[in-house]
Amino acid sequence: MADSNRLGDIEITDPQAMRALAHPVRLAILDHLRRHGPATATQLAPDVGATPSVTSWHLRHLAGFGLVRDSEPGPDRRQRRWEAVARGFRFEAPQDPTDEEGRAAARALSQQMFLRYADVPGRWAAEVEPGLDPQWRRAAGLADTRVVVSADELAAIEDGIERVLAPYVNRDPAERPTDGRGVRLMRYLLPEGAEEQPGQTS
Repeated sequence: MADSNRLGDIEITDPQAMRALAHPVRLAILDHLRRHGPATATQLAPDVGATPSVTSWHLRHLAGFGLVRDSEPGPDRRQRRWEAVARGFRFEAPQDPTDEEGRAAARALSQQMFLRYADVPGRWAAEVEPGLDPQWRRAAGLADTRVVVSADELAAIEDGIERVLAPYVNRDPAERPTDGRGVRLMRYLLPEGAEEQPGQTS
């Protein structure tokens, strides 16, 4: 993972924060706030599959780890509105092999994220793609490319992708094209096991 954090993500290094986020309702809350902007617990509840009181509890838990914060009040100042602290977040397993707590927490968060997002491409293909204009349909899609690289080279590839993305992620909303629309870019970096390497012919 590149140290420069070109996309302005919040960096999660505390194992307790990773475990706090490794929960389906909390991931859903953070997704909703990042995508739709500030909301109250009552507004979030139907989308995240929890009651307003349970949603409020999860919000306070996320706030305790600096992942969400109070937003500007809405029309009804009696209702507490929340917002995501950053557009995205990133984390990684600690390099120290003796940090078992950190490695386990990173693994738990990774697994929960894979579970949450595993069906996103299939739902997109079934529900969204059929209604897209031809130009958007041509621009969309997926790629599955296998490369043989070192860990440092893989980090450089990821940094290069972020270098390309950063101007679009960080630009002011007023500078977005009038015909623009939200696009979800899902990147999976999946190193193979050592037993899969003999030959390395493809």
